[in-house]
Amino acid sequence: MILLITPLMGAIRNYTKYKKFQPLIFIRTPILYFFIYLFFQTNNIWKILIFERWFMFIYKTCVSIYRKDYIRKKEKYQQKYGLTYKSN
Repeated sequence: MILLITPLMGAIRNYTKYKKFQPLIFIRTPILYFFIYLFFQTNNIWKILIFERWFMFIYKTCVSIYRKDYIRKKEKYQQKYGLTYKSN
């Protein structure tokens, strides 16, 4: 039961933000749980949950760096938060 909390909360958040349900994103987390369980051979649910969150954090950070999200959204950040940047 506890393994379904993260995917359910993520699905609810995505539905409220984007007004659509994405089944592939919903089942991504349980699939990751399964592979983490196989890789680490642990029955400790908390370890599996933490490893999944760490993996997703690293994965999303790498994707963001690859897509250069920060550079693309730099102007938005400047307007929204009043940030100023030093020129290189």
